Amino acid sequence: MISKKVAIDVLNAGLETGADFAEIYIEEKISNVIQIDNGKVENSSIIKTYGAGIRLLKKFRSVYGYTNDISKNGLLKLAKSLSNSFTGNREVTVTSIKTKKFKNITPVEIPYESVEKEEFVNYLKKGVKAMQDYDKRIIRTTAMISYSHKDSTIFNSNGIAINDSIERGRIALQCVANEGEKIETGYAAPGAAAGFEFFKNKVDIVELGKKAAAQAILMLSAKECPSGKMPVVIGNGFGGVLFHEACGHPLEASAVSKNLSVFSGKLGEQIASPLVTAIDDGTIENGWGSNNVDDEGNKTERTVLIKNGILTNYLIDDFNGRRMERKGNGACRRQSYRYEPTSRMSNTYIDNGTTPPEEIIKATKLGLYAKSLGGGSVNPATGEFNFACSEAYIIRDGKVCEPVRGASLIGQGKDILTKIDMVGNDLERSQGMCGAASGQIPVDVGQPTLRISEITVGGNGGELK
Repeated sequence: MISKKVAIDVLNAGLETGADFAEIYIEEKISNVIQIDNGKVENSSIIKTYGAGIRLLKKFRSVYGYTNDISKNGLLKLAKSLSNSFTGNREVTVTSIKTKKFKNITPVEIPYESVEKEEFVNYLKKGVKAMQDYDKRIIRTTAMISYSHKDSTIFNSNGIAINDSIERGRIALQCVANEGEKIETGYAAPGAAAGFEFFKNKVDIVELGKKAAAQAILMLSAKECPSGKMPVVIGNGFGGVLFHEACGHPLEASAVSKNLSVFSGKLGEQIASPLVTAIDDGTIENGWGSNNVDDEGNKTERTVLIKNGILTNYLIDDFNGRRMERKGNGACRRQSYRYEPTSRMSNTYIDNGTTPPEEIIKATKLGLYAKSLGGGSVNPATGEFNFACSEAYIIRDGKVCEPVRGASLIGQGKDILTKIDMVGNDLERSQGMCGAASGQIPVDVGQPTLRISEITVGGNGGELK
């Protein structure tokens, strides 16, 4: 890292031509991946990254650049180059820097670097064996653990320095099942901003392997999903990816501040069913998407986005907050020093309701139960989305019946929010990676089981009967 004295010189170099704010972000990160294919260790790699990014702001303009040369001369060269984007007289001078401290919400008991590779491999092999032993139709298995340790420092022209350190780890089990011409997959991938203790104490990898295998085998017998408008019950946990994509991204200041979101200018308005309360919480201890501070150095927050259907807040970074005349609320994130930070989600979920999930199923005469969702796409400006279901069933007379394949959910986020008519009490969060302008970042998605009264379901199985 660099000294405060060097940071002051670099910040002032960036501010020389009239920028009103300057920031240095320095990162040192070690990442490791161990992968087992069909029981054999096929990959083990360590990646080290080290570099710095500099951002200069002037009102609603920003310029950003990065370098692997974090010597004083290297940083001064970058800062002066970026400052050429502005013309004017100096408005800000940095004279001192004070280190700001924050509570550590991502404590680590067993650092990954203290664990021998053999222990990781033996742990993963338990999951592999569980998948292989589940059914002879499982023809391929993959198990992987990825983990990282990142140290970062932020200096800015407000005279603040922030030092942070965080570890994250995630395992992924995947299997492929085959029967005749049918091929299906099963997948499970928990993670946390914690050390290896998370997996040793909280993840039963044998049960996780069985769960992935069961999903793949079950879907082999599935028929093509019918299509049309129908009630859809969405399962808890990763079902929350629908809200994340179709509604969460349009609540980010990067879209809201430029009026590129369907929710721009709607604070205080009823945008969802009164049953819906949605939260983004970057302060969950050891949460996969949690951070001690965001990438502007602001303390992460628990932000209630929607309260009983009323839009109450957005996810705001300081820069986009300028257009909104709002201060950032700890929602600024980036993949690495190579990316300019912007407003992003952390652990985003629809909060618990009061209805037991079995009652939601029982109350549905004919419809679809989307137990788990897969990939999809969304247009933040319109909220239009299309999501595939990785595991789905037909509901008949209040009972979960035959599995179906090829189901997709099609609609608009703003419409779906108003059509949620039942919300369960079984909130669960699941882990994923979210890609946007500032790169790939870890996020939690979540929700309890809930029902959408009507949504368009795509499939090749004809009309639902």
